[in-house]
Amino acid sequence: MYTKWTDEELAIIEAKAEVYTIKQIASILKRQGYQRTPIAIYLKLNSLGYSARPTLDNYSCKEIAQFLQLNFSTVTRWVKRGWLKATRRSARHYQIRKCHLKQFFDNPPQSIKKRIAALDVEAINYLLGRRA
Repeated sequence: MYTKWTDEELAIIEAKAEVYTIKQIASILKRQGYQRTPIAIYLKLNSLGYSARPTLDNYSCKEIAQFLQLNFSTVTRWVKRGWLKATRRSARHYQIRKCHLKQFFDNPPQSIKKRIAALDVEAINYLLGRRA
């Protein structure tokens, strides 16, 4: 069953979108008497043009690859070669902090400098939390 979003609900999720996770926003809405699932909040944030991901400090290789329109294995290779500092989350997955991503883009290895320069600047700025 679809229930139309009220102006109050929209104001709450827009105010909280950049700071809180989707589950936290759902909890905030519930405390104020609104019933929205995390999936509904995720979809609404996307339709409003907000990132459903708050400005957290960590990214996965998959997220970076998607934003930069690269292959997942390319970003993983950068990590394995030591060019991009990361923490191992599991056998095949890494967690990359925003500060390490910034270091990588500010000073890329000589062998891939041209490739990095050809990437979408807006996508890089989004990942690093920079304003356009």
